[in-house]
Amino acid sequence: MAVTAGPCCAPIAREPLSESAAADLATLLKAVADPVRLRLLSMIGSHPGGEACVCDLTDAFDLTAPTISHHLKVLRTAGLIDSERRGTWVYYWIIPKQVARLGELFTPLAEPAAVSAAQA
Repeated sequence: MAVTAGPCCAPIAREPLSESAAADLATLLKAVADPVRLRLLSMIGSHPGGEACVCDLTDAFDLTAPTISHHLKVLRTAGLIDSERRGTWVYYWIIPKQVARLGELFTPLAEPAAVSAAQA
């Protein structure tokens, strides 16, 4: 009886990561591996106009201003957001290229991989 090769699930990545690429991506993943930072990133990225004042972010959390500032600094250090002081307020925006790197890591190939007869 012949075994027919059928589609399998698509690989999670297009190619294996190099050591330096893995280290870079790990930094990004560590930065968003906190619920507060993940929420901050989503709030900044979805804010009208593409940028958010720190005053728009702090009210959403039951945290002190220094704690919010710490989380924003982690995101900024990882290169996921940037900021600019305007008067007494600081405005934040995402860095689309960096955020896209996270998404690309988990975007499977368009076509599922075929299972060879030897693997089936």
